[in-house]
Amino acid sequence: MMPRNPEDIKVVAVAESQQQRLALSDTIKSIGLNLVECVSSQALVHQKIPNNIDLWLVDSQYDEGLSRLIGQHASDAMLVGFSEAPYLNETQMYHRWQRKLKKRLAKILDMPNIYDAKRYQIKDNHWDYVVVLGASMGGPVAIKAFLDNLSPNLPICILLAHHFSPEMVQTLPRVLTRHNDWRCQLITTTQSLQVGKVLIAPIHQIIICDSNGRVILSREQWQCGYNPSINDILKNASDVYADQLIGIIFSGMGDDGCKYIDDIKANNSQIWVQDPNSSASPSQPQAMIDTGYPQFVGTPIELAKKLNEFVHG
Repeated sequence: MMPRNPEDIKVVAVAESQQQRLALSDTIKSIGLNLVECVSSQALVHQKIPNNIDLWLVDSQYDEGLSRLIGQHASDAMLVGFSEAPYLNETQMYHRWQRKLKKRLAKILDMPNIYDAKRYQIKDNHWDYVVVLGASMGGPVAIKAFLDNLSPNLPICILLAHHFSPEMVQTLPRVLTRHNDWRCQLITTTQSLQVGKVLIAPIHQIIICDSNGRVILSREQWQCGYNPSINDILKNASDVYADQLIGIIFSGMGDDGCKYIDDIKANNSQIWVQDPNSSASPSQPQAMIDTGYPQFVGTPIELAKKLNEFVHG
């Protein structure tokens, strides 16, 4: 009898491509299943796999050797072969692929509830909202005032996309954390979102949020006029976290952040904006206000107060 608690269902995934292993791992963890291993068939030979595996996902050549190896372990279910996963930065196609896999898993396990599971699950790092801050000229002063008035103990994770020169962005963590208890870090490797921590998007390399709470650092570079792209970061985060995303646009020039507002609206994500009258450079927040979508407009201090109240309900 298959265990009904998702955390009790032990899963092993076998795939040859790193991209496929990453996508399988992301999907399995996002619905709360217990991923024992996610490896290539060659690496599987050297792993100590428990006997009581409940589900095998095999996206590899299912030859006699692999069949014999899997046959040594008790298993109630198996899925052999699945379509190749799109890259995580191909957001819409990736989530379409992920939904199909979740539906297949729900059917195999006879657990329809896992198809509607939350898109992320973080153990020992509970957070309720992801907050994406977008800023450009005049941003450091505004964001500093915002963080100074925001509790780092709120169940939120913050991701900052700030247009800055490569030299100056290195100074942001020190500037933003002076006289408050927040921790700020420039993203230099793939890592997880954390409560009480502001992760700063790099200037050149693309970052991708996944449904397991990771921020993945890609080798690809931003392909747009703004670096980093607030448009792309907001779109990706909204697609992944939906109504658990709050985007806040601060002082800056241009209209970065507005491009995918229809998608953000369809995902029921929140968008808040710094009052242009309090902005050193008002064009970026004004452009977002002109979309007609923002739910709240205020000074940096008012935005912090609103977020404290919003999260505490």
